[in-house]
Amino acid sequence: MLYTVTLSLSPEAPSKDAVRDVCVQSHRTTSQRLVETTAETLNVTAAQAAQLVHSLHVLSHHVLCYSLGSPEQILHLFPDSFHSSLKNLITKILLENSPTWRTEALSDQVSLPQLKDLDWRVDMVTGSDSVSRMSVPTCLVQLKIEDPCPSAGLDPVSLLTVELSRESLDTILDGLGRIRDQLSVVAGK
Repeated sequence: MLYTVTLSLSPEAPSKDAVRDVCVQSHRTTSQRLVETTAETLNVTAAQAAQLVHSLHVLSHHVLCYSLGSPEQILHLFPDSFHSSLKNLITKILLENSPTWRTEALSDQVSLPQLKDLDWRVDMVTGSDSVSRMSVPTCLVQLKIEDPCPSAGLDPVSLLTVELSRESLDTILDGLGRIRDQLSVVAGK
C-alpha cells in the first residue's frame, strides 16, 4: 500500500525559505507555537497550519524510518494531484536535511555503556591480615567504560578495576567462551 500525505500548503507560499523553515522545524516538533507561526507566515488558518505541520512531521519521520534517499522514493509518497513544484521543493528539503536528522536521531538514542579499553596484570599478594591470602596470584582487570548518556556533571569515561582469583577468572573466561560460541552460531546463520 502506498503511503500518502495530505499537505495543505498553497503553491503561492511566501518564499522557498518559508517552506524550508516549516519543513525543518516541523521535523523536530509539532508545537502550538510552530502552528501559530506557520499560520501567520503562510497566511493559512490555524487548522490548516496544524495539519501541515503534522503532515510534514510524519513525512520527514517516514523518510528517515524507511531510509528513503532518492527523489523518486519520496516523490512517490505524494498524491498525483499535489502541486508539482511544491512537491519537488519539499522532496529537495527532505533530502538535504535527512543526513543531519539521521545523525541527530542516532545521537539521541539511549544506549548502554560501552567498553573502550581493557588492561590487566597479575599480582602476588605479599602482605595480608589473612595467612591464606599470602602468596596467592590474583588478576587485576581494569575496564575503561564510556557512558554515552552520562549524568549531568559526570565524566562520560570511567575506570573500573576488578580483582579476580584464579577461580573467578576461570568462571569468567568460561562464560565469555560460551558467549563467543553463541555469537558465532548466530553470525553463521
